Amino acid sequence: MRCPWFFLSVRRAGSVLPAALLALVVTQAATRAAERPNLLFLISDDQCFESMGYLGNDELQTPHLDRLAQRGLVFSHAYNMGSWSGAVCVPSRAMLNTGRFLWNTRTVENELAAERAADRLWSTQLQAAGYRTYMAGKWHVRLDAASVFDVTGVVRPGMPDVFPQRHPHAYNRPREGVEDTWDPADPEEGGFWQGSHHWSESLADEAIGFLADAEEHEQPFFMYIAFNAPHDPRQAPREYLDRYPAESIRVPPNFLPQYPYRDPIGCPHRLRDEFLAPMPRTEQAVQVHRSEYYAIVNHMDSQIGRILAALEASEHGDNTWVFFTSDHGLAVGQHGLFGKQNMYDHSVRVPFVVAGPGAPAGEWVSEPIYYQDVMPTMLELAGAEPHEAVAFQSLLPIIRGERGSNYPSIYTAYRDLQRAVTRDGWKLIAYPRVPKLRLYHVAEDPRECHDLADEPDQSDRIRALFAELQRWQEETDDHLDLTAAFPEL
Repeated sequence: MRCPWFFLSVRRAGSVLPAALLALVVTQAATRAAERPNLLFLISDDQCFESMGYLGNDELQTPHLDRLAQRGLVFSHAYNMGSWSGAVCVPSRAMLNTGRFLWNTRTVENELAAERAADRLWSTQLQAAGYRTYMAGKWHVRLDAASVFDVTGVVRPGMPDVFPQRHPHAYNRPREGVEDTWDPADPEEGGFWQGSHHWSESLADEAIGFLADAEEHEQPFFMYIAFNAPHDPRQAPREYLDRYPAESIRVPPNFLPQYPYRDPIGCPHRLRDEFLAPMPRTEQAVQVHRSEYYAIVNHMDSQIGRILAALEASEHGDNTWVFFTSDHGLAVGQHGLFGKQNMYDHSVRVPFVVAGPGAPAGEWVSEPIYYQDVMPTMLELAGAEPHEAVAFQSLLPIIRGERGSNYPSIYTAYRDLQRAVTRDGWKLIAYPRVPKLRLYHVAEDPRECHDLADEPDQSDRIRALFAELQRWQEETDDHLDLTAAFPEL
């Protein structure tokens, strides 16, 4: 992927020149008890890694996140490990807040539901380290947020209350010959408009209020700001929608009328994410949905800009680490898919930016990470020892330039229907219910258009990647037997 013009350099962790200086600054910022850094975590919902201006998307305006990227460090290859359910955000956020890998997180989720294991959460570990913790927005973890944060704003449900049974005109649209009556800018439709004004605006209002209140407290703070945007229903004010007329939006080059294996991999048209648009897909439907997606991302970016402006104007601006990411990506018409229940980069890869005292400015790291690595990273910045069960890695050694990623490859999974491993620019996807393997040279084919699995000269590569996938299965307690579906491997 080409580095946008404003980045000063593209670096790999381990560069010798800045390491000593960066280590000194970052360590000082993290360990001086009297000046421990404040921590601001911003997370969006359903945001594909490429839906950012700073990553070269010239159709979409994200000026505030672009500015954050200019003054911080961009991890271009950040991933979500996957899901055990169609609601990918649930395990994603469970992993984020417990630090456990995918399949082990289910056990902790059950313990949290029984009001046990609360002391293992990200927020409570920071509380124990002396931080004043705040949360507002989408929580989606099986424990009351008010019980594990010192201060909470409005805690939102998983998604706004718009479902096919209640708002049928918001789904399976637009269709040829059928009037499209859904208006994303109409507050009467509810959804993100429930309450006084748009949820993203309310969340920014509350975050700014906490920043003002924080000036009255001596404790360092941890802010967990979770936007529901750009999750559907993709609603935004008219001025944002007008910036993205559907007819001007490009159809992705990996567009398909329908994905050939959609049913056996768990992506039937009846799945709520997939039911947003008609089947087979049409280019016009993809343009409409992508225009609305861009509008709500742009609107969210404006609210993030308000939060960052308030932070910079406060007394905490120079001593706050800011992390921005998303819980997973979204297809929005790529590969004939609309949801996130698949192994393609548009659905498993997310944006990830870090800025703070001592962080390199305007640099780009291609080291593969999981976005949940933010949890142990912030704990290390706070001088807190992560719970022994935390499996994700702190990114501070990478930020300092001391070493590369701890992950030689990236493992992703969806229920018992899909598995994938990405290593050295290649991705192997396994569909055990088909059965079918797919192989992509993502370094040269980033849109994953050309399946090379049936090429005879790729058999050794497939075997090596399959073995790496099985290694990950053992490490993560993934008990799906892939050898039954692919005995030749």
